[in-house]
Amino acid sequence: QVRLVESGGGLVQPGGSLRLSCAASGFTFSNYAMRWYRQAPGKERELVSAIGSNGTSTNYKDSVKGRFTISRDNAKSTVFLQMNSLKPEDTAVYYCNALGLRGTYWGQGTQVTVSS
Repeated sequence: QVRLVESGGGLVQPGGSLRLSCAASGFTFSNYAMRWYRQAPGKERELVSAIGSNGTSTNYKDSVKGRFTISRDNAKSTVFLQMNSLKPEDTAVYYCNALGLRGTYWGQGTQVTVSS
């Protein structure tokens, strides 16, 4: 059974930091590119960041460049998103996504709220 379980969301003040984690199971994690998406109320889901299967290639949405860092630990089947200098516009549900030749999988999401 494939599972992606996000954690680490919460309420943080502007300028603060959060570290999201996504623990994967039920598939060969090291064969899959991993991505973080987010969806704010009333908006479409958008790609925030992605990392290749071996972790050597990464990319970011322009608005989070320099503030967010994606990483992965293939030994622990986990992908991370370090979010610094958070802004109110980063408020959204953040979803973990796995993309491979055998298909794509989604987590249930974790809420991130940036507010004073």
